[in-house]
Amino acid sequence: MGALSGKTALVTGAGRGIGRGIARELARKGALVAVHYRSDEDAARETLGLIAEEGGRAFPVRAELGVPGDVEELYARLEEGLARQGAGCELDILVNNAGISGSARIHEVTPELFDRLFAVNTRSLLFVVQRGLKHLRDGGRVINVSSAAARVAYPESVVYSMTKGAVNTLTLALAKELGPRGITVNAVAPGFVETDMNAAKRTTAEAAAHLAASSVFDRIGQPADVAEIVAFLASDASRWVTGQILDASGGSRL
Repeated sequence: MGALSGKTALVTGAGRGIGRGIARELARKGALVAVHYRSDEDAARETLGLIAEEGGRAFPVRAELGVPGDVEELYARLEEGLARQGAGCELDILVNNAGISGSARIHEVTPELFDRLFAVNTRSLLFVVQRGLKHLRDGGRVINVSSAAARVAYPESVVYSMTKGAVNTLTLALAKELGPRGITVNAVAPGFVETDMNAAKRTTAEAAAHLAASSVFDRIGQPADVAEIVAFLASDASRWVTGQILDASGGSRL
């Protein structure tokens, strides 16, 4: 029996990258995983296929976040998927991983970029949690994927960094708010991870080496590096940890 057997998890942005790694790891440990994705059905199917090959259970949930009606669509699709699995509507684990990037220094920021990044990375996350509290069991887990960009100066992506700073603040407030229900709320803050989101930053060997040098281990992170930390926070072993932002950057820019 896995550490998460009998648990149900929703992972947003699980079609690829860090989200895919998290979904696979939670499924490996026994959870039934709702794999949320925005539009790339092929990527979501690949995630589901990998989970099935590894003996896990998962189902897809398609919904675009950051647009009107996004949260209601997400949970309507979630409830439909759970019903098809013969499961109830209760959740044990909510992982808020969905997010978008947008490189821009202060003189390059536009209102459109600002609104889009906050809509997806911050606003939708808050309302996904708000709506999800109807489903989340007492003693459940909320895990937000933040970024080391909220810890270090990162002027190249000032608005993105701001969205993740807001996520950290929300994590603290929710931890206190939901403590009486036994629900822990924590955030994980990766650094550079080898995903599609960071592909443009490592187009050459020199660029990749520069990113790797940010970590004390002199390598770029892998989705599994983050996923295993999330799995710990999702488990009963983390029951005494809440309101924390766990640095998962490989010691970047210490």
